[in-house]
Amino acid sequence: QVQLVESGGGLVQAGGSLRLSCAASKSIFSSNAMGWYRQAPGKRRELVAWVSSGVSTNYADSVKDRFTISRDNAKNTVYLQMNNLKPADTAVYYCNKVVPMVLITYWGQGTQVTVSA
Repeated sequence: QVQLVESGGGLVQAGGSLRLSCAASKSIFSSNAMGWYRQAPGKRRELVAWVSSGVSTNYADSVKDRFTISRDNAKNTVYLQMNNLKPADTAVYYCNKVVPMVLITYWGQGTQVTVSA
């Protein structure tokens, strides 16, 4: 069964921190690079951080040096530590495998992150 369950979002003031978690089914998690995507109101969904099946990580310029992605292969879980949050980070955050989005047929419910000025 395909499953993605994101959690950890909330309301935080600018400069604050949050840690997101995503529990994935093995069919999605295993052998795939995993990423965190976000979608702000009125904007397209974008990939902001991703981690290979090993430990290699990459970040969008907008979050570099503030966000840290990691994965626990034993738990089929991927995390996103977000520090120094900005109002521009306000969005619904989703995790999924890293492939062209047109090829992704399943999304979890996401977790809302709201950063107040």
